[in-house]
Amino acid sequence: MYASVLLPTDGSEASNEAVAVGLDVAARFDAAAHAVYVVDERFVAAEYDAAVEGAERDGERALDAVGDLAAERGVAVEKHLRRGVPHREIVDAVADYGADLVVMGTHGRSGLDRLVHLGSTTERVVRAAPVQVLTVPADPTGDRSRSE
Repeated sequence: MYASVLLPTDGSEASNEAVAVGLDVAARFDAAAHAVYVVDERFVAAEYDAAVEGAERDGERALDAVGDLAAERGVAVEKHLRRGVPHREIVDAVADYGADLVVMGTHGRSGLDRLVHLGSTTERVVRAAPVQVLTVPADPTGDRSRSE
């Protein structure tokens, strides 16, 4: 049913919960998995700014965490670090990596993006993506076993 699953991450616990669901989908359908972290260029001043370097380090850590989750599930994952506006880069990644499903959390690192940009990244991806988007709500207890 799915050949390629896109897994956006921001490194948050809620994002990791969504990644775990996406990896399970990829495993079930023997689909390719692509993890993507977007360095948000709206908040950086220069190309080689210290903030950019810090954001890229955060991205590498988040992608490594996805790699660890994938290894635990026996799923191969390609990791992609991108720069730009997160929702646009995620939608572009759908075509770039041939994804036919996006799996992402309903809440990211903080609610600040919602306040500043009048809408969450997930909401914008749902509206713009040319493929299905599976949204995974954050579990405040961290216990996904309740729903299985």
